[in-house]
Parts: sequence; structure tokens; C-alpha cells
Amino acid sequence: MTIEKLMLNKHEIECQHIYMFFKRIFDIILSAVGLLVLAIPCLIIALFIFACDRGPVFYTQERVGKDGKKFMIYKFRSMYVNADTLLEKLKEKNEVTGPMFKMKNDPRVTSVGRFLRKTSLDELPQLWNVLRGDMSVVGPRPPLPSEVREYSDYDKQRLWVIPGCTGLWQATERNNVGFSEMVDLDLTYIQHRSLLLDAKIILLTFLMIVRPKGAY
Repeated sequence: MTIEKLMLNKHEIECQHIYMFFKRIFDIILSAVGLLVLAIPCLIIALFIFACDRGPVFYTQERVGKDGKKFMIYKFRSMYVNADTLLEKLKEKNEVTGPMFKMKNDPRVTSVGRFLRKTSLDELPQLWNVLRGDMSVVGPRPPLPSEVREYSDYDKQRLWVIPGCTGLWQATERNNVGFSEMVDLDLTYIQHRSLLLDAKIILLTFLMIVRPKGAY
């Protein structure tokens, strides 16, 4: 998938006040309702995670948000407890280009975690991040600080907006494209973002959960 390289105007992006106002209201309503409706399914997921290896149910990790602001992201734990310490040994097996690590048969992922990742259910606790305002429902995925240190000025444009639980990349290509193509998709979203596009991406994300493509 080839997309034209975009150099965005940060001032124009930050002046989208009406869109951002309604987007925040939408985020609050959707995250609050989601946390209530999904409470029992989340409890069931938590029991399966604990039964798998008796480890913690949740996983927290520092991520980079809008304009480089750091925050803690919440996820259902999909990897073994010592996963972070094993990353250095696996970096040479990275299956995507650029400052991002992806491995289809990652040995750090638990049996329950594979299902959670394929269906994106491991991301459900991020509704709390949305309610807090760290994230939005739709936006570029928040990167790790170590990844941002390798960003070019072009890549850093994806940090000009609040990160999201899902985005154009997740709803269309996911791991079928590399880092460069992911950035291009994020910048395309930022350039054209609207409430209608956000709704479309959410719908496509639900379809992706039902029929996973490129998820691991």
C-alpha cells in the first residue's frame, strides 16, 4: 500500500477546536459505557489470564502521547511476567522495519494472550486511559519512549495528536505493513480526521475483531 508522504501543518491541526470538543464528549461517553457494559466480560478475561500462569492480570507500560507527554497505558497481560527482559534477545528476529518490534510467533506471549491479541481484547483496559484523557478512542497508537528516540521529524508528526485505542492502521492493515507505512496511514488520518472518519474506523475495527487480519 503506497501513500503520499505528508508534511502536516501543526497550527491547522491544533485549531480544530469544534472537532476536538465533540470528540472528547464522544470519548467520555463511549469509554464510560464500555467500561460498564464490558465489566463482566473483562472479569472473565481476567480469570483466564490468572489461571494461565497465576501472574498479574493487568500490564502497565510507559508510552508517549501528544507532544511527547508520557503516561502509563493499561492492558490485559498477554505475555509472560519476564517478557520485557527477554526483548533484547529477540530483537534480531524483528519482522517489521523501523523502530517497532513485531514477531508473529513471539515466544513471550501466553496461550491466553495469543487469543487476546488476535481479537484485540487485550486492549480493553485502555478505555480507562480514554476516560482519563490520556488517549482517545481513535488516533495513532502511542509508541514506546525507546521507539520515539529513533523517530525522524517526519515520524514525530504522529505525536501531534492524542493517541488512540484504534486507528486507520489497526482498522485496515495492522501487521501486514511495516513501520513506514503505519506512519503514513496515521498521518493520512490526522490530515483528514473527522467524527465521520472516526465512526468509520470504529466500525472497521469491530469487523477486524470479528475477522482478524494481520493480528498477532
